Amino acid sequence: MKYIFKCLFLLIIIVSCNKTPEKNLKIFRYNEYSNISSLDPAFSSTLRNMWPCNQLYNGLVRLDNNLMIKADIAKEWYFDDKKNEYTFILNDNIYFHKSEIFGKDSTRKVISKDFVNSFNRILNKKLASPGSWIFKNVREFEAINDTLLKISLKNKSNSFLGKLTMKYASVLPFESWNEDKKLNKIPVGTGPFIFKKWDKNIKLVLRKNNNYFKFDKSGKNLPYLDGVAISFIPDKKSEFMEFMSNNLDMINSPENSTIELVFNNDGNLKNDYNNINVVKKPYLNTEYLGFNTNNSLESEKHLRLAINHAIDRKKMIKYLRQNVGYPALSGIVPTGLNDDFFNERYFYDIDLAEENLNKYLEQNENKFIQINVVTDAQYLDVLEFIQSELKKININLKIEITTPSILRQGKAKGKYNFFRASWIADYPNPENYFDLFYSKNKTPNGPNYTYFKNKIYDSIYNNLIDEKLNIEKSYEILENIIYDFSPIIPLYYDMSIRLIDKNIIGMSNNAINMLNLEEVNKLQ
Repeated sequence: MKYIFKCLFLLIIIVSCNKTPEKNLKIFRYNEYSNISSLDPAFSSTLRNMWPCNQLYNGLVRLDNNLMIKADIAKEWYFDDKKNEYTFILNDNIYFHKSEIFGKDSTRKVISKDFVNSFNRILNKKLASPGSWIFKNVREFEAINDTLLKISLKNKSNSFLGKLTMKYASVLPFESWNEDKKLNKIPVGTGPFIFKKWDKNIKLVLRKNNNYFKFDKSGKNLPYLDGVAISFIPDKKSEFMEFMSNNLDMINSPENSTIELVFNNDGNLKNDYNNINVVKKPYLNTEYLGFNTNNSLESEKHLRLAINHAIDRKKMIKYLRQNVGYPALSGIVPTGLNDDFFNERYFYDIDLAEENLNKYLEQNENKFIQINVVTDAQYLDVLEFIQSELKKININLKIEITTPSILRQGKAKGKYNFFRASWIADYPNPENYFDLFYSKNKTPNGPNYTYFKNKIYDSIYNNLIDEKLNIEKSYEILENIIYDFSPIIPLYYDMSIRLIDKNIIGMSNNAINMLNLEEVNKLQ
């Protein structure tokens, strides 16, 4: 009996020594203040959904930090110019996360049929994925064999490969969804992290995929981290306090008051905050104010032009953003994508603003102009600055504050006449920004929140998609049309900012601000 007890005692000690204490695990912690609505890549239309999906799933191709298209599950591909066909050759050693959906084997290899099924799922009208548009130019998906996938296009497109880097185009096993195309409660992908638990409105936890197919340059299996923990603190100020208390490892896109607190006017970090690192990158995100032009496209265009020329965007960036970002002087397409057709259209000119305002007043009996704008609290200081700018030309701007979720819903339903919005590139091509003004993309079925409609614009847009026009010249014409009618007030081209704990190493970024934790590590 003594012998048995001794053996049990020794066994307990051995197990205890081999078990890694929770506190020693390398867990990367960040907050998503606007919450996460879905872990289904079919609904990864916002960064809040894209970021966790990027940890769970892979696609055929991906974007690197320089926005170059690189291999992911596809190891190589080629394009037949005569047939408008892409052929992708898949790696044959990539496995899905272990899951009970696969039965006794617990996992299986990814095959080309999985991509065909995943892509057709996105196109299924019953699913109603907002990402179905990325395949609108596809004629057919075909699995030639387990490692050979063919995609036939209706027309040649210089942007199709870029669209395949989006999370919409992630691969799922067909076993992971039901007849209604809905994803099971536990998502299954191929990514560096595996779903562990999701307490709605509290925390989402992912754990390391020990069978991930990627390795670092030294041959070590990725990822380095043991897991990812995402909290859902709804207030940005509270989020910053949690970060400064070492309860978070990173803050993404701090609010303007935080930027003012931690950065000098030259955009550099203040000495008081030398315990954190900063990752800054030009960001393919245009912040703007949008008008509902459904019934006022012609009648109020001079009013909108007056507003555009009454705002000193350079001053706004200097004093409200600490020179973090770039004034939106050219149009909807941000710095980095507009170099070939840049033209300063939205310059500050108070005389031109008053000239356009007088043209508007000549056509309207009401001499007192009050405009209501809807925004969320994060952008209140920007709207207050614009409010003071418009007072100079006797326009009274009334600011209405709402929550980010209500603002999104209101824009989608066409509820607001004047509203704050932004557009982040889904893929690095100017075409993506011009989607916002194509009449057939009007909300709620597309991103045209302004209900802009112009026959010349639509014609050029359609011919661009079919590559029948000079691309750069066409982009310039489209920007000019947008300016002439001014359905938007472009404010600034953003810069992605990440405040990072100094214990975090290997953090990088690209111009679409994707979070990639494959090669991120934590010192302690």
